[in-house]
Order: sequence, then C-alpha cells, then structure tokens
Amino acid sequence: MFFGSFSWSFVYISLPFHIQRISTSDAAGTLTWTGWIMGITPLATVVTAPLWGRWAERGNPKTLYAMVQVTQGLAFLGTAAARTLIELFLCRIVLGITGAASTFAFVSAGRSDDPRDVRRQVAAIQSGMTIGQVIGPLVGAIAAARLGFRASFVLGAVILFGCGALVRWGVPDQKDGAAPGPSAARPNWRDVFAVAGIVLGGSTQIFFLTSILPRVLSDLGVADDRTLEVGGLVIFASAVAAALGSVLAARLAELVPERRLIPGLLVLSSIFVVALAAVRSVWVYGALRFLQVACIAPVFPLAVARIAQSAGGVAIGVVNSARIGAAFVGPVLATTLLAWSLPGVLYASLALIGLACVPLARGASPRRA
Repeated sequence: MFFGSFSWSFVYISLPFHIQRISTSDAAGTLTWTGWIMGITPLATVVTAPLWGRWAERGNPKTLYAMVQVTQGLAFLGTAAARTLIELFLCRIVLGITGAASTFAFVSAGRSDDPRDVRRQVAAIQSGMTIGQVIGPLVGAIAAARLGFRASFVLGAVILFGCGALVRWGVPDQKDGAAPGPSAARPNWRDVFAVAGIVLGGSTQIFFLTSILPRVLSDLGVADDRTLEVGGLVIFASAVAAALGSVLAARLAELVPERRLIPGLLVLSSIFVVALAAVRSVWVYGALRFLQVACIAPVFPLAVARIAQSAGGVAIGVVNSARIGAAFVGPVLATTLLAWSLPGVLYASLALIGLACVPLARGASPRRA
C-alpha cells in the first residue's frame, strides 16, 4: 500500500501541469477539463466499487489486488501515451474502473479472527498509504521537472507492476470464500451513512487543492518556471500535515470526547479554509493549508473507528467509496467554481461543506469500546 499510494501521488502532482501543456482550449476550458480529468477516476471507482467489494469479500482479495495493480499500471502507460485531453480522459476512466486497491487490503485485514489484529493491520495499511502520500508528491514533482511528464508516468506504472508482483508472490495465500472475521457483523447503517457523509465532506476539503494549484500559485505571484517545484512543496507540506493529524488522532480521542472532538476539528478546518481567501503570500498560504489539513486529517480515522468493529466488507466499501468520491467532488467543485467565480466563493463553499458535517458528527452513535 505504501508503494501503490506513492505511485498514485507521484503521478497525480504533475497531472494538472501536463494537462495545461497539452491543452488546446482557453484558460476556462482548460481549468474545467482539469477538474474532470482528475475527478473522473475516483468517480468511476465509486460507481464500480460495490462489484469489486463483493468479489473481494467472497473470493481471494490477494489475487484481485495483484490484478488491479497490473491493470492500473497499464492505464498509467496509456496516460503517458495520450496526446489529447480526450485520450487522457478515457485513460483516467479506465484507471478508475479497475478498482480501489485499498478496499482489497482492508477486506484482507478484516478476515482476522482477532479484533486487535484487525486494528493493527488496518493501522499498518493506513500508515503505509499516508507515508506514500507524503513522499510521492515531492518526488513526483522533482521527477516530472527533471525527466518530463510522460517519463514520470511510465515510472509510476513500473512501480505499480512491482506492487502487483510483491503481493502476488510475497503475501500468503487465503482460501477463496474464507469466512469473514468479526468485522463482518451486521452494521448499524445509520451510523455507516453518517460516517460516510463525514468522510465525504472532510476529504473534499483535502482533495480540492491539487487541481487548481497552477492557478493558485500564479495568483500568489509564483513564476511560471517555478510552479511545479513550489507546488510539490505545498502538496508535500499538506501530506505531512495529513500524516501528523492521523498519528495524533488516537491521542486526541483520549483527551477530548469524540462527540466534541470531531465537530471541533470540522469547524477549525473550515475556519482555516476561509482564511486562505485573504492570503497573498505563497508561504503563508502553505502554512494555513498545513494547519487546515492537520485539523481535518484526524476526522477520517476517528469517524471510521466508530463503525470498524461492526462493519463488514460492504460497509467498509461504502465508507471507502465516500473517501474516493471526495477525490472527484473536490477537483470538480474547485475548478468549476474557480473558473466562473471568485476564489472567495470557492473557499466559502468548502467551509460550508465542512460545517454541514457537524450535525452528522454529533448525531452518530459513539464508538464502542
């Protein structure tokens, strides 16, 4: 999961800059295309997630994981070969249809008979993904600047092929149709959908920035020849904040009751999002973004912990789909609003989304010990 997450972040950071380079549309059209090209992949994954989740729960998630990594690597090669925005859009659709590897990993972890082992494995998976997201953008930006966009996409494909091989020959076999572990108990669907709503809203505040980063950096006075590397630093700082927030989530839950903690984090994140509208320095922008992500990052593990002990593969898939869906909503919302309105409108809308999740956080059942 570390290498897979690293590969996706490695490619994702340079994608909006590559779109700008090959686009033949005007500025508004290019911005709209950017949102859809970046957002269509998670949208396709959300639509196909139930089918993949059912196969993983009933079959061998190891085999499915390896197959998905290889097909995603092929889609990365297609991205490198694309010469038009339409071709790039189609490659991103294929990439999304191949499924979310994290769902297979979480289903595998949930098959343990020991709840403590489930929590340990899920934490390990989440840590690997977070570390990959921290390192990937910075390395990807440097690689794209030094090697070129297409070469960096090919390198990302090679990493995914290696992930498939590592899982195929390095992970112990599981029997098809093996009985699911305790996490497959019947979930409280009211809580599952409340958690999914919180995850969708909170993750939207995380995923919106990358698609509009070229425009944001330009408005902040960053020279065109420095946007890629400065953008990589901004995304890297955001990823560090996400990792830090995730690590501190458990400690925060010990200090503050969850029914107060999650709403408080949502409110703080929304305040920092609104503050971004008034910033005129890229370094101040990066600092505020760091604080905002550090506030919203703990929301995901805290909210998911409420249903993890009772949720089966389908419920986990629903929550994971909400997280993936935010990767579609964030870029499309950001590019659409920024193309046709002022930046303040975008930041205010993102803040309202976070505040709308507060009643869900207060109304969901508290986590069971």
